[in-house]
This record gives sequence, C-alpha cells and structure tokens, in this order.
Amino acid sequence: MINNIITSIKVTDFHQNEVDILTKYANKILLLLFYNNACLGCTGRAIPLAYQFKQTYQDIEVIGIHSNFNSNTVSKEDILSIFTVNELPFPIYIDNDHKMYDFFQSEGTPQWVLLTPKGEVYRSIFGSQENAQNRLYYALESLTQNNG
Repeated sequence: MINNIITSIKVTDFHQNEVDILTKYANKILLLLFYNNACLGCTGRAIPLAYQFKQTYQDIEVIGIHSNFNSNTVSKEDILSIFTVNELPFPIYIDNDHKMYDFFQSEGTPQWVLLTPKGEVYRSIFGSQENAQNRLYYALESLTQNNG
C-alpha cells in the first residue's frame, strides 16, 4: 500500500468471476474479514463475530474473503461446510493466491480491514480474541459515529 486510499480490491466469486469489491459496494463502509477455513480462530470466533457485526451495524457491509494459501481451489460447498445453515451469513469471496491478503499486509488470519466509504483504510486489526474484538468494536463505533 503506497497510501491509505485503495482503488480496487479484486477477488473472485464462486464461479471464478473477478469481482472488484470497491466497485460492487461503492460508497459504503466495508468491514473485510480475511480468513481461511482451516483457521480455528476464524471459524470459531471471527466468522460468528462478523455475523454479529452485520446484525449490529446495519450501515456497514461485512464481507468475508477466504484467502487461499495453497493451489487448491475452494468451492462454495467448502465455504458452506463451516456454517450450521446452508447459506452464507454475508457475502464471501475468494482471494486466490492470497493476493489481497498480501496487499493489505495481513499478519495472519483472521485479519480485519475496515474501510471508509472513500476507500481509505481506517483500521487493520489481526486476530479474533478479546483484545482484537474490543479494538474492532471501538473502530466500528468511531467510524459509524463520524460518518453518520
């Protein structure tokens, strides 16, 4: 990242079609969750927390991004296998070859990236344990109050 303004975030959908998240969700506050199905902190804490944020903050788009760290392709069925119901709780895209994960200089999974409606990185927070959760809540409250 050269500056904090992001101009595109290119990922793929489950049919391997390229999607630019910034275009698709233009002018919205975005909470990106970079995760991997093999990460227990992701599936056990981060995904449920992301769902909770989606319920609490109606004016924020919560988006999951499954980062692939090997050459295996991930199907919609693979993604759905971690959920108790057979539907996605929020939009989830695939980050093939972990390009976007690397672009945001992620520390690991789960990595949260909060973007303003202008595409500015407001916060980037690693983890799903209590300290990370508190920082996320604070950032979400601060951004939604300043934006509303």
